[in-house]
Amino acid sequence: MAAPSRNNAQAIPLIYRLFFLYIEPLASLVGAYYAFLQPQEYLRLTDPSSSPIVSTPLSTSIILQQLSNLYFLFALNEALVLRATFDIHVWRTLLFGLLVADVGHLYSVNGLGSAIYWDVFQWNAIDWGNVAFVYAGASMRICFLAGLGMSNQGIQRVSKRRANKK
Repeated sequence: MAAPSRNNAQAIPLIYRLFFLYIEPLASLVGAYYAFLQPQEYLRLTDPSSSPIVSTPLSTSIILQQLSNLYFLFALNEALVLRATFDIHVWRTLLFGLLVADVGHLYSVNGLGSAIYWDVFQWNAIDWGNVAFVYAGASMRICFLAGLGMSNQGIQRVSKRRANKK
Protein backbone atom coordinates (compact mmCIF):
# COMPACT_ATOMS: atom_id res chain seq x y z
CA MET A 1 0.00 0.00 0.00
CA ALA A 2 1.40 3.39 -0.99
CA ALA A 3 1.98 6.06 1.63
CA PRO A 4 -0.64 8.81 1.80
CA SER A 5 0.17 11.62 -0.62
CA ARG A 6 1.34 14.96 0.77
CA ASN A 7 -1.05 16.70 -1.66
CA ASN A 8 -3.97 14.72 -0.29
CA ALA A 9 -2.93 15.63 3.27
CA GLN A 10 -2.91 19.31 2.36
CA ALA A 11 -6.57 19.03 1.29
CA ILE A 12 -7.36 18.43 4.98
CA PRO A 13 -6.63 21.53 7.08
CA LEU A 14 -3.97 21.30 9.78
CA ILE A 15 -6.43 21.85 12.65
CA TYR A 16 -8.37 18.73 11.66
CA ARG A 17 -5.21 16.66 11.21
CA LEU A 18 -3.89 17.75 14.63
CA PHE A 19 -7.15 17.07 16.42
CA PHE A 20 -8.13 13.78 14.76
CA LEU A 21 -4.66 12.26 14.39
CA TYR A 22 -3.07 13.32 17.68
CA ILE A 23 -5.18 15.15 20.28
CA GLU A 24 -8.32 13.01 20.31
CA PRO A 25 -6.55 9.63 20.10
CA LEU A 26 -4.36 10.65 23.03
CA ALA A 27 -7.41 11.74 25.05
CA SER A 28 -9.10 8.42 24.25
CA LEU A 29 -6.06 6.55 25.54
CA VAL A 30 -6.37 8.47 28.82
CA GLY A 31 -9.99 7.29 29.09
CA ALA A 32 -8.89 3.73 28.33
CA TYR A 33 -6.22 3.92 31.02
CA TYR A 34 -8.64 5.08 33.72
CA ALA A 35 -11.41 2.64 32.80
CA PHE A 36 -8.98 -0.31 32.78
CA LEU A 37 -6.32 0.49 35.38
CA GLN A 38 -8.11 2.92 37.70
CA PRO A 39 -11.69 1.59 37.76
CA GLN A 40 -12.45 2.78 41.33
CA GLU A 41 -11.37 6.32 40.46
CA TYR A 42 -13.21 6.21 37.15
CA LEU A 43 -16.44 5.22 38.90
CA ARG A 44 -15.94 7.72 41.74
CA LEU A 45 -15.47 10.56 39.29
CA THR A 46 -18.45 9.45 37.19
CA ASP A 47 -20.88 9.43 40.14
CA PRO A 48 -19.55 9.43 43.72
CA SER A 49 -22.96 8.58 45.21
CA SER A 50 -23.26 5.28 43.35
CA SER A 51 -19.64 4.18 43.07
CA PRO A 52 -18.56 1.17 45.15
CA ILE A 53 -16.68 2.08 48.33
CA VAL A 54 -14.61 -1.05 48.90
CA SER A 55 -14.24 -3.04 45.69
CA THR A 56 -15.62 -2.98 42.19
CA PRO A 57 -18.18 -5.74 41.49
CA LEU A 58 -16.99 -8.26 38.91
CA SER A 59 -19.73 -7.32 36.43
CA THR A 60 -18.78 -3.63 36.68
CA SER A 61 -15.11 -4.49 36.29
CA ILE A 62 -15.84 -6.48 33.11
CA ILE A 63 -17.92 -3.63 31.68
CA LEU A 64 -15.17 -1.09 32.45
CA GLN A 65 -12.60 -3.32 30.72
CA GLN A 66 -14.91 -3.52 27.69
CA LEU A 67 -15.30 0.28 27.79
CA SER A 68 -11.54 0.64 27.97
CA ASN A 69 -11.23 -1.59 24.91
CA LEU A 70 -13.71 0.60 23.02
CA TYR A 71 -11.77 3.76 23.97
CA PHE A 72 -8.66 2.01 22.67
CA LEU A 73 -10.45 1.08 19.43
CA PHE A 74 -11.62 4.68 19.07
CA ALA A 75 -8.00 5.87 19.44
CA LEU A 76 -6.70 3.31 16.94
CA ASN A 77 -9.38 4.13 14.36
CA GLU A 78 -8.45 7.77 14.35
CA ALA A 79 -4.70 7.46 14.80
CA LEU A 80 -4.16 4.61 12.34
CA VAL A 81 -7.02 4.49 9.85
CA LEU A 82 -7.03 8.22 9.23
CA ARG A 83 -3.22 8.23 8.98
CA ALA A 84 -3.35 5.43 6.40
CA THR A 85 -5.24 7.61 3.94
CA PHE A 86 -6.12 11.21 3.30
CA ASP A 87 -9.01 10.16 1.07
CA ILE A 88 -11.72 12.63 2.04
CA HIS A 89 -14.45 10.00 1.61
CA VAL A 90 -12.81 7.67 4.13
CA TRP A 91 -12.34 10.54 6.59
CA ARG A 92 -15.95 11.65 6.20
CA THR A 93 -17.29 8.12 6.66
CA LEU A 94 -15.23 7.39 9.76
CA LEU A 95 -15.89 10.79 11.32
CA PHE A 96 -19.64 10.46 10.71
CA GLY A 97 -19.59 7.15 12.58
CA LEU A 98 -17.71 8.79 15.44
CA LEU A 99 -20.22 11.66 15.49
CA VAL A 100 -23.01 9.12 15.99
CA ALA A 101 -20.92 7.66 18.85
CA ASP A 102 -20.56 11.18 20.33
CA VAL A 103 -24.34 11.51 20.50
CA GLY A 104 -24.58 8.14 22.25
CA HIS A 105 -21.78 9.06 24.63
CA LEU A 106 -23.48 12.31 25.60
CA TYR A 107 -26.80 10.53 26.04
CA SER A 108 -25.17 7.96 28.33
CA VAL A 109 -24.61 10.54 31.09
CA ASN A 110 -28.22 11.78 31.15
CA GLY A 111 -28.88 9.86 34.36
CA LEU A 112 -26.74 12.44 36.15
CA GLY A 113 -29.37 15.10 35.38
CA SER A 114 -29.56 17.88 32.81
CA ALA A 115 -27.00 20.05 34.64
CA ILE A 116 -24.28 17.63 33.52
CA TYR A 117 -24.59 19.15 30.05
CA TRP A 118 -24.17 22.80 30.98
CA ASP A 119 -23.10 23.42 34.60
CA VAL A 120 -19.36 23.69 33.98
CA PHE A 121 -18.68 25.00 37.49
CA GLN A 122 -19.77 21.65 38.93
CA TRP A 123 -17.75 19.51 36.53
CA ASN A 124 -14.88 17.35 37.70
CA ALA A 125 -12.08 15.89 35.56
CA ILE A 126 -14.18 13.08 34.10
CA ASP A 127 -17.05 15.45 33.29
CA TRP A 128 -14.63 17.59 31.30
CA GLY A 129 -13.71 14.45 29.36
CA ASN A 130 -17.21 12.98 29.08
CA VAL A 131 -18.98 16.20 28.18
CA ALA A 132 -16.72 19.12 27.24
CA PHE A 133 -14.22 17.10 25.25
CA VAL A 134 -17.04 15.20 23.53
CA TYR A 135 -18.63 18.56 22.68
CA ALA A 136 -15.28 19.62 21.17
CA GLY A 137 -14.90 16.38 19.20
CA ALA A 138 -18.48 16.47 17.93
CA SER A 139 -18.06 20.13 16.95
CA MET A 140 -14.88 19.34 15.05
CA ARG A 141 -16.62 16.46 13.26
CA ILE A 142 -19.63 18.62 12.37
CA CYS A 143 -17.32 21.32 11.02
CA PHE A 144 -15.35 18.77 9.01
CA LEU A 145 -18.49 17.12 7.62
CA ALA A 146 -19.90 20.54 6.72
CA GLY A 147 -16.68 21.33 4.84
CA LEU A 148 -15.74 24.27 7.09
CA GLY A 149 -12.22 25.36 6.27
CA MET A 150 -11.89 22.82 3.50
CA SER A 151 -10.48 23.98 0.19
CA ASN A 152 -12.91 23.00 -2.56
CA GLN A 153 -10.00 22.98 -4.99
CA GLY A 154 -8.04 20.57 -2.78
CA ILE A 155 -11.02 18.26 -2.37
CA GLN A 156 -11.78 18.34 -6.11
CA ARG A 157 -8.11 17.60 -6.90
CA VAL A 158 -8.16 14.58 -4.55
CA SER A 159 -11.53 13.41 -5.91
CA LYS A 160 -10.30 13.66 -9.52
CA ARG A 161 -7.19 11.62 -8.68
CA ARG A 162 -9.40 9.01 -7.02
CA ALA A 163 -11.73 8.87 -10.06
CA ASN A 164 -8.76 8.53 -12.45
CA LYS A 165 -7.49 5.46 -10.54
CA LYS A 166 -10.75 3.56 -11.22
